Amino acid sequence: MAKSATRKKPAAKAVKPAPKRTAVSARAKTKPVKAKPQPKPPAKAAAPKPRLPKGPAWQWSALETAAAIRSGAVSSVEVTQAHIARMHEVNPKLNAVVVDLSEDALKAAHAADKARDKSGLLHGVPVTIKENVDYEGRPNPNGVPAQMGIIAPSDAPVVRNLKKAGAIVLGLTNTPEFSFRGFTDNPLHGLTLNPWDPEITCGGSSGGAGAAVAAGIGTIAHGNDIGGSLRWPAHCNGIVTIKPTQGRIPAYNESAAAERPMLAHLMSSQGPLARSVADVRLALEVMSRRDPRDPWWVPAPLEGDKPKRPVKVALARIPDDMDVDPSVHAALRQAADHLERSGYRVSEVEVPDISGVWQTWCDVITTEVVVMQEAKMLAVTSEDFHKAWGGMRSKAEILDLAGWMKATAQRSTHIRAWQLFFEEYPVVLAPTTVKPTPGPREDTVSPERVQEIFFNDIRFISAINVLGLPGAVVPVAVNNGQPIGVQLITGRYREDLALDAAAAIEKRAGMLVKQLWQKMG
Repeated sequence: MAKSATRKKPAAKAVKPAPKRTAVSARAKTKPVKAKPQPKPPAKAAAPKPRLPKGPAWQWSALETAAAIRSGAVSSVEVTQAHIARMHEVNPKLNAVVVDLSEDALKAAHAADKARDKSGLLHGVPVTIKENVDYEGRPNPNGVPAQMGIIAPSDAPVVRNLKKAGAIVLGLTNTPEFSFRGFTDNPLHGLTLNPWDPEITCGGSSGGAGAAVAAGIGTIAHGNDIGGSLRWPAHCNGIVTIKPTQGRIPAYNESAAAERPMLAHLMSSQGPLARSVADVRLALEVMSRRDPRDPWWVPAPLEGDKPKRPVKVALARIPDDMDVDPSVHAALRQAADHLERSGYRVSEVEVPDISGVWQTWCDVITTEVVVMQEAKMLAVTSEDFHKAWGGMRSKAEILDLAGWMKATAQRSTHIRAWQLFFEEYPVVLAPTTVKPTPGPREDTVSPERVQEIFFNDIRFISAINVLGLPGAVVPVAVNNGQPIGVQLITGRYREDLALDAAAAIEKRAGMLVKQLWQKMG
């Protein structure tokens, strides 16, 4: 039997897998889409140019000047040039700056502008230094021609502190012989005049400093005070100062042949003069930095505990034996009113013995000078110095050793009485002088006139030195073309309270030097 044929099904064809679409191929087949242009971000507004203080640069405060330089609104060179121009304009008439350091000042200003670190509180700010402290490389004659050969090997602490803070020194200011008179005149540099009126004294012994800063030469002037030499010129020139507590600002002159006697050192203070309370406060902070060369320096805080409000102010009752001009009474009442309106409570009260304290000051300082310095001083000083010193000497009792020891011991009794008084009245409002400002050489008239000036007129100034207390002076009014200031006395190391009260008065009385600048033209 025949086999039947079997049909085989055709084998299925292998199917090739479709090629995978990659991202690249997908993009290749996609038409590129043009990106929409993004709007440009708005241009940043240019930073506003720092504003300059009002008026010419020599009228700016130290605070304003430092801020303007720090912000880049002005250079230190520009500010320094403005002060130098002002100095060359007004100083020939005043004779306040007796050593012109313009060339060195401009070099220092150029260096200040190039410096990376501009954090100094007085960076690039023009100041002056009194010519009775050491300024490295310069003579320290202290107003005496015979001492021109004394060359300072280093800067005094106050000079060093100002330079460290960035200050630019324009020049050195005038002082009387040995800085011993309350009137600024000497045979080395001559007489310094008051910018308000050449017929009245600019004060002393920091008279050159006071006249310079009032007239617009430097924002801050350095001075010192052993019997009123900061506060008296501040009053005469219508400016502000603080005589700090002894030990607040370090002091030392490497050029000195010998150390100062004990009480002369304890009664003397370095300090600033300026046109505003804020500048004095700033300068005090700078000047107070430590210097290991002064063993009496005290690291006391610049601000203490706040007193109970309202702060009680004692308007000092003036002793009956003092001859007081009506303009002084009016200025004190005006200052008291300014304080009352600022929240202080003012009462006229009897303060601790001011007359006995003054006599202690006079006896102690005169005795130390007679024993340690008098013969050498009289050998090299002028006839005017002899007259002025003779008047002061005749008012003092020259003490023997027992008397000197008793007087120095009595000093502690006086300080304690005042410190206890400050427990109830943290601030004392007192006169600087009780008479109108005298002529520029009034202390050469007679010994009696010298005694009258120191014991009657400025008793409230000199007495404070023996106590070592801080005292601020702030201008209040102008009477017959003469500025009148008042004194604010506080407890030891409470300069802050004195300056707070001074600021309250200044806020209402204004800066009197603005009237002076209008007058000077």
